[in-house]
Amino acid sequence: MRSDVHTPAPASSGIGSRIASIDALRGFVMIVMLLDHVRETFYLHLQVTDPMTVPGTPPELFFSRLAAHLCAPVFVFLSGLSAWLYANPDDSPRRDVRRFLLKRGLLLIGLELTLVNFAWSASFSVIYLQVIWAIGVSMLALALLSGLPRRALAGIGLVIVGGHNALAGLSVPPDSLWHAPWTLMLHRDWLIPEGFVKVRVSYPALPWVGVILLGFALGPLFARASDAGQRRRALLGLSAACLLALGVLRGFNLYGENAPWVAGATTLVTAMSFLNFTKYPPSLDFLLLTLGIGLTLLAAFERWRNAFTRLCAVFGGAPMFYYLLHLYVLLIGYRVLLAVLGPNQGERFGVDAGQFPWIWGVWLTLVPLLYPPVKAFAAYKRRTRRAWVKYL
Repeated sequence: MRSDVHTPAPASSGIGSRIASIDALRGFVMIVMLLDHVRETFYLHLQVTDPMTVPGTPPELFFSRLAAHLCAPVFVFLSGLSAWLYANPDDSPRRDVRRFLLKRGLLLIGLELTLVNFAWSASFSVIYLQVIWAIGVSMLALALLSGLPRRALAGIGLVIVGGHNALAGLSVPPDSLWHAPWTLMLHRDWLIPEGFVKVRVSYPALPWVGVILLGFALGPLFARASDAGQRRRALLGLSAACLLALGVLRGFNLYGENAPWVAGATTLVTAMSFLNFTKYPPSLDFLLLTLGIGLTLLAAFERWRNAFTRLCAVFGGAPMFYYLLHLYVLLIGYRVLLAVLGPNQGERFGVDAGQFPWIWGVWLTLVPLLYPPVKAFAAYKRRTRRAWVKYL
């Protein structure tokens, strides 16, 4: 995709700058994602619920998890935006994006079922359909719908993102013929609860289809002919609309989240209750917050050009390689520590309660360690003509 270009340029100079901003934002949320995956590796003995249980959840754990909420919505949204850029190259005829999206979507689903699942548990006894699966399904849906007018895609995306919460209270029994599609699309549950290999849907796919459609519909903002200042104003305006809608819907507990917020004993506890959103599947309020922040960051990264944004752009330029690499680094690191130090949290090795800053320390240590191999692969990706590389 066009997001392979990383050459920094002045913010107003055209496509190189805009691609850098997309890569930088993608890389930034993937760095934040690493924090949450370190937590899931070394703090898994202290589980967090969805939404989180505010009483008893330390603020450092709550806000680290909250920051990680940004990752999946921004990444899926940027996948849709990048798909539009791939379909509409500068100074070239429009490409048919369907075949690319179909191949990439199927590849992602295949990777979820194999390399990704093994990286989490070093076994295949339980197959978890998580974020890579959801992105793959979203790409398949976008491939089928990409021929529709942009306004129709935006409308469908808005209806899905805004309307799926109305179905949150519905329940489909496991013996129903509708249980499998209901679980795959909207309800986090076991798809195959018993047998040699069990399958659990962690990321119901339908809301993510809405997000990728919205990203695709926003693509023309990044065309070469678009004005940089107007684009930034549009991004900030859309961000403000998301956050204002969140303020109204959440502030008055009107719609968009299953559990209402309540006043707590302190301002901090009240804020935690207000910001406590459902991720599986993502509620409307969850998406309003994360996409609102993401759009502001995208506008900001169009202006910012420094060492940090260049580091982020490197990670954002080889996302699938980085994703697989960091999972296996965490798997191997955990297994080594478990073998050397032994289990200290039941059958697991992990950080003791109250020592969460160690999670931040491991995270900040891993970022520079992962940077050289990701940078090397991103450079290889730019110069090679091998077809398979573009899918990573």
